[in-house]
Amino acid sequence: MGEGSASDHTVAERGDLTEDAPGLGSPLADVTELHPQAVRDTRELSTLGEVTALLHLGRARGFVTSRDVSETIDAVDPETRVDVALRKLLKSEGIEIVDVSAGNGALRATDERLRARAEELALQEGTSDPVRMYLKEIGRVPLLTAEEEVDLAKRVEAGLGATAAIERGAGLAGTRVLDLRRVERSGQLARRKLVEANLRLVVSIAKRYVGRGMLFLDIIQEGNLGLIRAVEKFDYTRGYKFSTYATWWIRQAITRAIADQARTIRIPVHMVETINKLVRTQRLLLQDLGREPTPEEIGLQLEMSAERVREIQRISQEPVSLETPVGEEDDSSLGDFIEDHDAVVPIDAASFALLQEQVAGILHTLTVRERRVIELRYGMTDGRPHTLEEVGAAFGVTRERIRQIEGKTLSKLRHPSRSDQLRDYLDE
Repeated sequence: MGEGSASDHTVAERGDLTEDAPGLGSPLADVTELHPQAVRDTRELSTLGEVTALLHLGRARGFVTSRDVSETIDAVDPETRVDVALRKLLKSEGIEIVDVSAGNGALRATDERLRARAEELALQEGTSDPVRMYLKEIGRVPLLTAEEEVDLAKRVEAGLGATAAIERGAGLAGTRVLDLRRVERSGQLARRKLVEANLRLVVSIAKRYVGRGMLFLDIIQEGNLGLIRAVEKFDYTRGYKFSTYATWWIRQAITRAIADQARTIRIPVHMVETINKLVRTQRLLLQDLGREPTPEEIGLQLEMSAERVREIQRISQEPVSLETPVGEEDDSSLGDFIEDHDAVVPIDAASFALLQEQVAGILHTLTVRERRVIELRYGMTDGRPHTLEEVGAAFGVTRERIRQIEGKTLSKLRHPSRSDQLRDYLDE
């Protein structure tokens, strides 16, 4: 790639190492306010948070860039004039300052040192972190110049043309087919090299989408698919850099994958875009109004009805696991606090059990035949009410006789001496 592209990738890789290596901080973190006269020597300078972060970075990499030093000075206070003291401190720690504005040669030297240091850190830590291992692997691939990009793009284009010629040319001579096969193979190798040289671009873009419902490695993988598509579609004759063109394809692939895969319940891509637009509008209205906007106010901005806004808000809700811990003790989950409408209320279950005992006691005041007739007629034994004929067949009598026995028994049960025991269980 060109010099500008190489610079972009070098900066991106410095960010990779800073974020992934344990104990490394950003030179711009936690800016400490400092009076211009407060810095008098390197000992006092080394106590500042941003300077400490720069030292950690330098010890891990073996060097820092001139840009890192400038950012640290700006973070401390541009008025303190700590440049000399800071450079003296870095020199005393054996940390070299690499000038990134010295041209492409310096950038390539920085790039090589970054890769070497990344490998050294990975080996020292003995880590099995797949992200770190992946960054180590892609860091071994050198960046491309603009001329190399064009050359590879030409070979890719020729390879695709050869593949198409082979597929449609059934009558080609044997030597011609061999030539086309060689061109096709050359195009495939060029395609692979162009993809591998830009994998770090995918990582730098993928970092912006962390925390949106997909694992970092999955986001990288989707971005790699977009990069492959960009290689196939790249038109070198237009004169722009490949990284500029590939960025759009990578973002497109990542955003489409997040829309399709990030949610437990899939939402169509067009609805995801609508939800994002609604969320942005809601945030702007929150800033303007100083309160949460109503669906009517949001709908007015988006030119849709309040009912449609409420529907979109319902769709945008994320599912919540019933196993989500509640409280600090982790001894209860969200599901414990959600009402089960099909479950029996404990007080109703206790009342029903007492009612069964009372009914059983009252039935035992009847004769065996009367009790048996009532139990069969009202399904107290098997849960199924039986007809007069079925009960009569069980006793060997007519259905009319069973009807008489049932009527007589019900009259007994309605007597206050028995019915008063059950009256408290009746619904008011």
